[in-house]
Amino acid sequence: MSKKKVALLILDGWGIGPDYEGNAINNAKTPTLDMISHAFPRTQLQASGQAVGLPKGESGNTETGHLNIGAGRVVYQDLPRINMSVSSGDFFKNEALLKAVNHQKKHDSNLHLIGMIGQGGVHSVNEHLYALLRLAKEQKVSKLYLHLITDGRDSAPASAINYLQEVQKEISDIGVGEIATVIGRYYAMDRDKRYERTQVAYDALVGGVGEKSA
Repeated sequence: MSKKKVALLILDGWGIGPDYEGNAINNAKTPTLDMISHAFPRTQLQASGQAVGLPKGESGNTETGHLNIGAGRVVYQDLPRINMSVSSGDFFKNEALLKAVNHQKKHDSNLHLIGMIGQGGVHSVNEHLYALLRLAKEQKVSKLYLHLITDGRDSAPASAINYLQEVQKEISDIGVGEIATVIGRYYAMDRDKRYERTQVAYDALVGGVGEKSA
């Protein structure tokens, strides 16, 4: 029995959209693709949102598209996986999180959480932090300190003050936690190997070096 070969070809950025003067694909001459489309079976694939494991309404990207096509099923990305875990309650049974909590209680030590705040959906969604606060409250954690990284890239440039106020309100409402440091991502998440930036964040986190706020 002879084996038939199949080729999977992906055209990044090529899609199906409304036919109007700004649609470059529809306005281009594509005789080969037109022939394939008419001569062979075809269908349409949704390449964004929940169809590729992203939150509803979120644009797709190369990585998620390739991952889902290669797997042949919906592969949920980190953000919706965490969201579903929080909704189902599994988040509050996570062994790694409970291990950290139990260590704090056993040794009466400080529990530190570091991460970005904001709703950009790339590196942060505030609801995940609030879930951690609820977990800490549920587990009776006594010493919880937050080291918050402000965004300004995936979130609006001047939005940090609003998010900080929101976080402070959640801390008060839930009844656990204290903001220890606030650092911009320019310093805390530098990607250019500029250690003079990273050192500013390091000194604030480790040595408490920085401007004090009441």
